[in-house]
Amino acid sequence: MNKYTLWSLRLGFSGKQSSKIEKLGLPTFLEKSFASPFDKKVPQLLDKSPKSLEELKSKRQEIKNSNSEQAKELLKVEFQVSQEMKAWWLQKMINDEFPLREKMVCFWHNHFVCTFQKVKVNYWIYQHNQILRENAFSNFKTLTKKIIQTNAMVRYLDNVDNKNDKINENLSRELLELFTLGIGNYKEEDIKNGAKGLAGLNIGENSAQYRRFLENNDTISYFGKTGKFKIDEMVDIIFEQKAIPYLITRKILQWFIYDNPSKTLVTYYGDYFRKVNFEIKPLLIKIFTEEFPKDNAGSKIKDPLVYIMQVMNELNVEQLSPKLLAFYLKQQGMDLFNQPNVKGWNGGKEWLTSQIYLQRNNVADLLCNGKNISRKAQFMDNDMVKENINQLVKVSLNWTKAGNNKTIIAELQDRLLFQTNENLQKDWETILKYDFNPKADGADNAVMRLFNNMIKTPEFQIV
Repeated sequence: MNKYTLWSLRLGFSGKQSSKIEKLGLPTFLEKSFASPFDKKVPQLLDKSPKSLEELKSKRQEIKNSNSEQAKELLKVEFQVSQEMKAWWLQKMINDEFPLREKMVCFWHNHFVCTFQKVKVNYWIYQHNQILRENAFSNFKTLTKKIIQTNAMVRYLDNVDNKNDKINENLSRELLELFTLGIGNYKEEDIKNGAKGLAGLNIGENSAQYRRFLENNDTISYFGKTGKFKIDEMVDIIFEQKAIPYLITRKILQWFIYDNPSKTLVTYYGDYFRKVNFEIKPLLIKIFTEEFPKDNAGSKIKDPLVYIMQVMNELNVEQLSPKLLAFYLKQQGMDLFNQPNVKGWNGGKEWLTSQIYLQRNNVADLLCNGKNISRKAQFMDNDMVKENINQLVKVSLNWTKAGNNKTIIAELQDRLLFQTNENLQKDWETILKYDFNPKADGADNAVMRLFNNMIKTPEFQIV
């Protein structure tokens, strides 16, 4: 596979940026990615969703006072807004000239998990997502402080139930186990005392805030330090621990390059992360620039986002509904804003189960034949995709209409596959025979059949 295409897939969601990386060089491409602008305005799709606590209280009262059918309709509106948010985010991923920020937002989204299914307030989920966007390349400690104090997080991890007289340890545990240190790097005492420090951190107007009558002001011991600690002081103490850089460094390597990064690499980059005081941008620059020259293609299974967006980009698909795309991702186990649990999507081999592989091959057939990515009748009951089910999709494949069958095969191989073998070559030369005429009337169809065959191979599923 062409190195620039490989890194376009890693630093974005498709091969769309490969020519930019080649032309600009990786360091300049990264700088432009870090400096890429993003919209800070609340999207219009949230206009009718409650944003203030007063509006939320009013909406809940309206639902409470409605009959069952009316209440169902009111709840349905909020569910539909949550689907619109998925489409809104996917449009950003597709349209951004430098998509690394959105790729990083998606990483943080799967690290600091909060789901609409449990939070049930779209505006809080949007706030959470926007904080990830604004701080995607900033400081890990600062981001941790901000994200723990979102309304979405205190609702999702049950800190609204964590009170002075009834301690709930959920947020305290995940803060250590999943967000910062990882299992084995803390004691149960730290979780219990940390929960006391978090008691009373509850829903606020624009972010979570401590409620004076619910908080616990006991003197606690936290990682060997004694005091009356609240969330900011707790995070400061966590970031003094020896293990702090390695969990997140491993996850960043897994997200971008290696499903199974070596302990040596994790330690090497983790030590650097500590040295730069947990600044994310210099860590990313170091990882990307040092891994770029290595021969490391084929080290990661594509997630559903990268798979479908690469295919769409190759086929120059423009009019595919982002709502339908979101539904396809849900089928593939990558439901945006709704991970299966607080651990998020596990990735790796779970992105290539027999069912997911079959779904990908079915989608390849549909798109290569100009059809939408699902034709199943079950979609007819889903308002989100109902209008798009029978829509035809205009597709076209770019290839050099000169040379012979072997040069055309090689061109597609270079864009699509991290490796090939003799048997695959024979299969492709059966599709494009030795006397293939690139100027013939059916040439495009023949090359499309070749493309379809290539993207169904296990080799295409790996990057």
